[in-house]
Amino acid sequence: MKIKTISLSLVWLICLALSPEAISQNFYQKNGEIYDLWGICRTRPQGFDGYFQVTEKGFRPVIAFESLGSNTDIAYRWGQEFLKQYPDSHQRAEKIYTFVRDRVRYTQDLSQFGYPEFAQNADELAGKIQEGNAQGDCEDYAVLLATMYKAAGYRTAVVLVPGHAAALVYLPGYQKANTSLTFNEESGWVWAEATGRNNPLGWYPQKALQGEAFAYEIEIEDLALKAEPGGKIAQVKGKSRSLSFSPFFFLLFIMWILPMISRIFMIKARRRRT
Repeated sequence: MKIKTISLSLVWLICLALSPEAISQNFYQKNGEIYDLWGICRTRPQGFDGYFQVTEKGFRPVIAFESLGSNTDIAYRWGQEFLKQYPDSHQRAEKIYTFVRDRVRYTQDLSQFGYPEFAQNADELAGKIQEGNAQGDCEDYAVLLATMYKAAGYRTAVVLVPGHAAALVYLPGYQKANTSLTFNEESGWVWAEATGRNNPLGWYPQKALQGEAFAYEIEIEDLALKAEPGGKIAQVKGKSRSLSFSPFFFLLFIMWILPMISRIFMIKARRRRT
């Protein structure tokens, strides 16, 4: 059985103008997109240089590797601290989850950055938590959770469904999750959906589940762009009823068309004002 999608409403604030203060000095602009110093496009998930490297063959959440391996910083250290403080694996997983959920305020990218899409890496969001003003959307939560879970000794993954991203954590025997998940033919995976203030670990709305989900297990990898992301992508299965088609290509379409529509409306809005 395929796990169904949890689809968040993407309310695009079309006419918000780009604020120069929203772009850090660590980023640069190229062809209307924002790139970081690793050459990763922060304003687009798809493509060889996109922050999730979404292609027709799969995806690889390359932005996660900016906070792993030789690049470990705040978020990874936090995960290690949770590992030392909470020996019980279920309690530790819950503590990491609530830490992120309660300290990051869900905010649309367009409201915060002036772009329909703008991904933050785990340490950027962790730095904002330290400052007490952390805001982010689904991919930001997912990358931070995956980084901290990895540091805390868990197997973890980033999962994509149409229009949404979340984290998975391997937690066999965890009874509080409302759906049993199987990934890479292994049961015991738990959905980490921290975008809602009242969401517990393992929760997602059954009514929103449609089609298949695709996940990429996070390893300690070197930060290197790969032209053909793949090899670790797999379908996630649960108790929900299966559909006969794969929405992965629909996901690509959604990721491509919505930012384009938003940019068109922003351009028209600017022309009306001039």
